[in-house]
Amino acid sequence: MSAKSVALMLVLAACLLPLGGKAQPVPVNAADLPPGSGPGIHSPNSPFAPLSQRTDVLPWPLLTDVKPHLVNKRLLPVFPAAVQALNDKTKRIQGFMMPLEPGEKHTHFLLTSVPLTCSFCTPGGPESMVEVYTKSAVKYTMEAVVVEGKLQVLSDDPFGLYYRMSDGVAVK
Repeated sequence: MSAKSVALMLVLAACLLPLGGKAQPVPVNAADLPPGSGPGIHSPNSPFAPLSQRTDVLPWPLLTDVKPHLVNKRLLPVFPAAVQALNDKTKRIQGFMMPLEPGEKHTHFLLTSVPLTCSFCTPGGPESMVEVYTKSAVKYTMEAVVVEGKLQVLSDDPFGLYYRMSDGVAVK
């Protein structure tokens, strides 16, 4: 197993299970979600500005409108029709880079709805992240970036991901 795969598994495991490693019932209200789950909260103490409103990118509230469903002791996403319609379409997403390994440039990273506030914490649950594979390396920045590529909506990913973008390119 590659170092990237191990890093991705650790990040996603932190998203899916609270401390103690036992799955908990899914709360009805976002305020009741355990840390490391849900669409993510932009900390008011963050030195980074929240994402600006853009009409040329998918809105995160659409992507985070996912309901988990327990199937054979696994939480699987249930996507609304509007999200399912995005599968295999070329789309743009704006977010913050979360590298999966050290380096100045990356072709494989997570794009998140809110910036990292802690290097050991995930900014939200799997619905607030997109795994990105780009055609050419993207220089790491702590500022928001926009990536365009083919979006896949994942209903049963072995790593627990909900979204993946392939053939991505950074856009302004």
